[in-house]
Amino acid sequence: MNRILIIEDEPRISSFISKGLKAAGFTPSTVPSAAEGRAQAITGTFDLIILDLSLPDGDGYSVLSYIRSLGLDIPVIILTARNSVDDTVTGLQSGADDYMVKPFHFDELLARVQLRLRPDPQEAEVSILSHGGLELDLLRRIATVDGVEVDLSAREFALAETFLRHPGQALSREQLLSRVWGYDFDPGSNVVDVYVRYLRNKLGTQRFQTVRGIGYRLSAPV
Repeated sequence: MNRILIIEDEPRISSFISKGLKAAGFTPSTVPSAAEGRAQAITGTFDLIILDLSLPDGDGYSVLSYIRSLGLDIPVIILTARNSVDDTVTGLQSGADDYMVKPFHFDELLARVQLRLRPDPQEAEVSILSHGGLELDLLRRIATVDGVEVDLSAREFALAETFLRHPGQALSREQLLSRVWGYDFDPGSNVVDVYVRYLRNKLGTQRFQTVRGIGYRLSAPV
C-alpha cells in the first residue's frame, strides 16, 4: 500500500485530497508547513509527495530543493494556485515530476499519482536478486547463500528482498518497517532489529551492517 505525503496548509484541500486517496487505496498523511514537510519527507516512509508552493513558513520550492539536495528521488507532484508558465517551468526544473494548478479535478490528480507510482517495467521483469553470494529467486521464493539453499520465513524473505533491491544503501528502520510490515512506525517497536538478527543468523552476520542513527545496510562479506 503506497504512502503519500501531502504538504498543504489549507485544511479543506488537504482533507479533500486525503479522503480521495484513502478511498483509492493509498495511505495519505498531511502536514501544513514547510518545516514539517521537510522532516517527514526524509524519513523514507513515503512513496510520493504532493506539494503546495505557498506555505505559511516558506516557499514549497525550498522543500523540493532540500529533498533533491539529499539525493532523494521520491516522486513529487506540485499542486498550487500559481498558474504562470514561469512557475511551471521553475517547478519542473527544480526537480518536480509533475505540476498541477488549482482548482483541480481529483480524478486527474489521482491519475497522475498512479502514473508516478507505476512500477518500472524493467524492475518488474527481475526474478533473481543477488549480491555478494546471496541470491533470492523471487518466483520460486528460494534463498541461497553461495549456492546453498537457506530456509526463510515469508517475512524474512520480504526483508531480505528489500535489502537486495537496495544493496549498499543505508535503510532506516522506518523504511524497512513500512515496506515489509506495511504499517506506521512505532518508535517503541524492535521488530526490525529482531528480524535483522534472524537474517544475520541465517544469511551471515557480516552481510547486514548497522548504520548508527539510521538503520542497516546490506554489504558483501569481506
